[in-house]
Amino acid sequence: MKISVPLGMDSLRGCADVVKSKRCSNPRRTCVLVLLFTCTHSMPLRTLSWLLIIAALSAVGFTTAADVPKSMAAAPAAPKPTPTERIALWPGKAPNGDGTFEECTKELEVFLPPANKANGAAIVLCPGGGYIRHVTEREGYPIAEWLNDHGIACIILEYRLPKLRHAVPLLDAQRALRLTRANAERWKIDPQRTGILGFSAGGHVAATATTHFDAGRADATDPIERLSCRPSFAWLVYPVVTMGEFTHGGSRKELLGEVPPADLVRLYSNELQVGDDTPPVFFAHAVDDKAVPIENSRQFVAAMKAHHRAVELLELPSGGHGLNGCKGPLWEQWKAAALVWCAKEKLIPAP
Repeated sequence: MKISVPLGMDSLRGCADVVKSKRCSNPRRTCVLVLLFTCTHSMPLRTLSWLLIIAALSAVGFTTAADVPKSMAAAPAAPKPTPTERIALWPGKAPNGDGTFEECTKELEVFLPPANKANGAAIVLCPGGGYIRHVTEREGYPIAEWLNDHGIACIILEYRLPKLRHAVPLLDAQRALRLTRANAERWKIDPQRTGILGFSAGGHVAATATTHFDAGRADATDPIERLSCRPSFAWLVYPVVTMGEFTHGGSRKELLGEVPPADLVRLYSNELQVGDDTPPVFFAHAVDDKAVPIENSRQFVAAMKAHHRAVELLELPSGGHGLNGCKGPLWEQWKAAALVWCAKEKLIPAP
């Protein structure tokens, strides 16, 4: 097939329209075209026309290293359900982990199962998004409804994005776990069956909370902070686990920076933080995941086995990152396997 491209002023106007259009609202994309306009004005018209057309087409498909992989955007967004209730994550100001505080209006979205289905288990859910956003439409609300159908309470946490403040997501996850336990009686859940679930970068939040926890501070003025933030169990689905060799570069950059210090790389490489009191963990990961290699999960599993901790890894044969856009047979397979594993660990009744 031959494609004929007209050359001349019409081509130039078309490329200029691309610059002005919303498709180039990303400043990095616009810069590519602006540079071409400003730096090639003296070129022959034919050469300039080709360059501008190529640049326009490139700009539309340009993806930064920190963008969420395309497979994550494949599933259509489900209608947003109405939570049972919302509660403030922090009482006005939230800690940043370095002695400073910031105004925080984040809320937890609480989804409770019908009373006739509730089994007492609860999960704090951390959606993915490369530490630049939250993919709650696919990794949050549909999962909350599915968990409720199986009698499990779901508390969705849209943690604060780090922007190089490495402690912030962990502090939010710890707070969410404490708040869930603080409301256990009212929500009719068992504090000893309160877990955490994370996908992709949200999997890093969950994995960090699974390996960095405390029993609460007895002398805290805030009664919430006196409660344990140790998850009873964790589900980690195609998670970013390490900040080392197999990490997702965009997530590490947002959390720790371009060239992070070795001590922080180690601190947030959660496979290196597994201990004798790490709670049970279930993993699901595709072997062909290019964005977040399966070695993230395998390394954590090896560490768990070395410490004789309960762990299971479901290695899926395909699906890439996001498991075919959070839909299809492989997506349903990890969900079914997670429930069976939870029942085996006596966290929920057999499905």
